[in-house]
Amino acid sequence: MARPVILACAVTGSADSTGINPAVPVTPEQIANEAIAANKAGAAIAHIHVRNPETGKASTKFEYYEEVVNRIRDAGSPVIINLTTGPGGRFVPDPQDPMKAGKTSAMMAAAERVAHVVKLKPDICSLDVATMNFGEWSMVNSPAILREMAVLIQGAGVKPELEVFDTGHVRLAAQMCANSEINDPTPLFQLCLGISWGAPASTAAMTLMRDLLPDNAVWASFGISRHEMPMVGSATLLGGHCRVGMEDNLYISRGKLASGNAELVDHAVGIIQSLGEDVATVDQACEILGLRG
Repeated sequence: MARPVILACAVTGSADSTGINPAVPVTPEQIANEAIAANKAGAAIAHIHVRNPETGKASTKFEYYEEVVNRIRDAGSPVIINLTTGPGGRFVPDPQDPMKAGKTSAMMAAAERVAHVVKLKPDICSLDVATMNFGEWSMVNSPAILREMAVLIQGAGVKPELEVFDTGHVRLAAQMCANSEINDPTPLFQLCLGISWGAPASTAAMTLMRDLLPDNAVWASFGISRHEMPMVGSATLLGGHCRVGMEDNLYISRGKLASGNAELVDHAVGIIQSLGEDVATVDQACEILGLRG
């Protein structure tokens, strides 16, 4: 019997990618439309960042989140909404005084990082269980900050998606589950692969991280750039769920830019089905994840 595989779509992200692919959505209307289109193509979940409509750069402005969420809900789309809480953990030490944050740092208090989640109450939000070198800067999420964010997220009735980028992050998140700091009968883990300098995008790394998960975990995984579609196949074969989208990859094939998120979702649907599994409907995804109706 075929297994329903949940497919998520990360529609825009926060990277400076709009100059590479003009199909990356920028305005709240574009982001909402891409989430709706991704759902129609087969994605049960839309993972959402917001951007400044004037510059295309990453933003944390509440009004942008609010407009995206309202547009999706007002359109009657059943897509499961997953808002990011990633912004606010960027630390670059001042080269003259490493005890101080440099000009490109963007650190925020826990309550500020989840304020939009508490107000808008999406189905899911991400929680980056990671302190690591993230390319040329550092992402800092201390255990104390994570615990505070987890209390606020769960207090709002929102399911945390535990984003883990390496094996140590899996162990920390698993301990939070064991301590009931993540108080969820089906904790959701997202294995994020291929990001510098975390775990590589490989079946071996995915398998190792999967094997460290709590027994009751539901897990998904993704790879970035050219690893996006191969990791869809690996996650499907290893019993997990999948994510694609223009946050993670801008191309549909070598040298050919994706026309939008729906094209990436459609490609992933084909991979999942070719491996003998089904793509989960929104209702099936809600049941697997233990979400409210």
